Amino acid sequence: MRAVAAAAAVLAIITVSWGGYRLFASPSCSNTVRLTVAAAREIVPAVQSTAAQWLETKPQVNDKCVAVDVTAAESADVAAAVAGQHDTVLTGVGQASGKSKVPDVWIPDSGTWLQRLRTAGPDWVPADAPSIARSPVVLAMPQPLAATLGWPDKKLTWADLLPKLTSDTRIRTGIVDPSRDASGTSGLLALTAAANAAGGANGQATQVAALRALATGKSTLRDDLLAKFPRATDAASLTSSVGAAPLSEQAVIAYNNGQPPVPLAAVFIDPAPMPLDYPFAVLPGLSADQTSAARALLVTLAGDPYRDRLARVGLRAADGSAGSGFTTTKGVPVTPSPAVKAPDPQILDKVLSTWSAVTLPGRMLAVIDVSGSMAEPVPTAGNATREQVTVEAARRGLALFDDSWAIGLWTFSTQLEGANDYRELVPVGLLANQRQQILGALGAVQPKIGGATGLYDTVLAAYKNVQEGWDPSRVNSIVLFTDGKNEDPQGLNLDQLTAELKKVMDPNRPIQIIAIGIGPEVSEAELKQITSTTGGGTFLAPDPSKIGEIFLKGISLRSSGR
Repeated sequence: MRAVAAAAAVLAIITVSWGGYRLFASPSCSNTVRLTVAAAREIVPAVQSTAAQWLETKPQVNDKCVAVDVTAAESADVAAAVAGQHDTVLTGVGQASGKSKVPDVWIPDSGTWLQRLRTAGPDWVPADAPSIARSPVVLAMPQPLAATLGWPDKKLTWADLLPKLTSDTRIRTGIVDPSRDASGTSGLLALTAAANAAGGANGQATQVAALRALATGKSTLRDDLLAKFPRATDAASLTSSVGAAPLSEQAVIAYNNGQPPVPLAAVFIDPAPMPLDYPFAVLPGLSADQTSAARALLVTLAGDPYRDRLARVGLRAADGSAGSGFTTTKGVPVTPSPAVKAPDPQILDKVLSTWSAVTLPGRMLAVIDVSGSMAEPVPTAGNATREQVTVEAARRGLALFDDSWAIGLWTFSTQLEGANDYRELVPVGLLANQRQQILGALGAVQPKIGGATGLYDTVLAAYKNVQEGWDPSRVNSIVLFTDGKNEDPQGLNLDQLTAELKKVMDPNRPIQIIAIGIGPEVSEAELKQITSTTGGGTFLAPDPSKIGEIFLKGISLRSSGR
């Protein structure tokens, strides 16, 4: 009776507040307003049962009945479908499957999904999507292992844990791929911030060490990661299994409800990672009646009955409070503010791009422009030359790659080696064998004074070179740095280049070209025609001092074209 009365009160309020729509309970109606709701699977039972109870009151919108279909959907799959509507692919997410549909209302597990989509297209998802539940992101650890760190009595910080997560051989870290999992994203953001704070001048090295530590136990699916936790408490089992991973409190509660041999501790860490906040997003394109019905559904997802339903599945209410029946987790909680602040889009993009660059093994040929214009000074980089800025970006990028990568290095201008516009400095090979050789070659790169830009012949030669040693176990790519456009009248023209590329391309052996245009004179149209032919992408750095950030974005693109 309490729930029915609450629903009736909600409907009365809606009738007053939303002028133009009549929404009330009535036994008769002329038509039906249908809503499809796709929600993160853990919140579906609470949303379904609340919606069902509301529909029993037979609500109407403008004399039309309301029907609501709530289904479970992976947040990454819906995000891929939304991006796919706009012919875009989110970094690390890939394309949507044929079964993934864009719903009318989407309840992902985190607002970071909306943030990532807004960055790609500001109108693809609503600017306002209120939270309807919450689950803190914690460090999930086997309870015996957590006890060695002082759990549940000690308040732990990222500064305490960072050395243990990166260098303690007794703790194997893991993560659900943060490109596809919001708890992984939240944990990655928190760990990266801690690594940068602790690293000082060696911030990048500390960050890379942290990311590589997480990647040792990386899983694509949450259930796969949970299966890597130990099944026994002996030392061998604890040290050979995953010992720490960022997960939601709800995931830990659900895992422990299955009564595993070794329960997990939900270790709250200060500062608290961004929690999962389950935003209620009414997607664009709905009719006025559907929008009104969606808002009415949102209003019902509040109050004590709904809070109690959330508690039964291990979720907290949007304000962080817990309903009746909530399984309390041990430990010293770190309570975040009720308002969940979305991450800075640039920081989020950079962290995910760095993750991709560090963890996705590759085979790459770097091709660097050494034409005369690369000697131009860059005022925003202390008047270092374009060449120096580019070489430094390549050097820092090299530090991201572990020894399993295969890297080669070319330079190009015009007539750089006899009639050839390009020169091989280091052939593509394992970094384990030639890291110092590449660093030495980079240090010797200088512009060719008076040299022009032999772009087209170089691109074709580089493509054929990478194709000859194509490796099915890696992402095969070319990263091209240039500050100009083709200036070799004796070589191929653009149409001839694209025709030759199409002749040699093999769909079973894809090679992406990542073109990075440096400075204001670069020809974006030329580069885009090349990269649209081969796959890959064109990235511009009008301010050459920003080339390092652009390089990360370009490298991260490789994940969608493997």
